[in-house]
Amino acid sequence: MSAAAALTARIMETWAHGTDIADAVGRPWPVTAALRQVAHLCVRALPNSFRAQGRPDPGVEVRVELTGPEGDLWVWGSEDAVDRVTGPARDLCLVATQRRHPHDTALVADGPVASEWLTIAQAFAGPPGAGRAPTGGTGP
Repeated sequence: MSAAAALTARIMETWAHGTDIADAVGRPWPVTAALRQVAHLCVRALPNSFRAQGRPDPGVEVRVELTGPEGDLWVWGSEDAVDRVTGPARDLCLVATQRRHPHDTALVADGPVASEWLTIAQAFAGPPGAGRAPTGGTGP
């Protein structure tokens, strides 16, 4: 792992565990433009999400369009990609760090690979996480 990748992973872990603490004490966890680094890691980890589950990398490009905390659009992937994930950046980060179930977010998945990815998204290395059970929200 490169130094830049290791640093981004530590940022992701700090953000995810900070979210755990904020949830435990019933306080909101601030969302800033720095979340883009976490979102980038989440998107880049798509192939690993499948491998961690013992599934082959689908080799399909997924376009990801996320709305940042200031309303700006963060985009990964080609405009012509069939599979897509759209929604708030915070929601993808919560799903890929396994802090929320996709159904409890405003994320929208279009296409079979995008839909499957959200159910197994994992922004961290290692064996698959247990994920989260839905709490009754709406989503994909």
